[in-house]
Amino acid sequence: MDEVAHSRRPKASTPVDKTCASCGRRIEWRKKWEKNWDEIRYCSDACRRHKVSTPDRDLENKIRELLDARSRDSTICPSDVARAMSERGWRELMEPVRRAARRLVDAGEVEITQKGSVVDPSTAKGPIRIRWSR
Repeated sequence: MDEVAHSRRPKASTPVDKTCASCGRRIEWRKKWEKNWDEIRYCSDACRRHKVSTPDRDLENKIRELLDARSRDSTICPSDVARAMSERGWRELMEPVRRAARRLVDAGEVEITQKGSVVDPSTAKGPIRIRWSR
């Protein structure tokens, strides 16, 4: 009887999800990370290799600069940031700008919206806008 009661005991809750230090996407807890969850900082090997560099920080600063230049309620498009950083190769900067925006969301500085509603930056697909957190 004791064994049955023991097996029905609720499991300990899983730790809170984290945000990848490189791409800003949510890292969901996995059983294989149980022993070293506190050390996990990246969602993948690609993010671990990429890390956050000076150009990535420059993109974050450009997002802040463009938002500061507009009214508090205005939004910007990631392409605005990419074009401000590079007139010719701006399309190549689109994903790095989105990563920078996701890191700023994690820091609580900005929000990512679609059609005027705040969305989860980890799952947002398609066109997005960036605005100061409200």
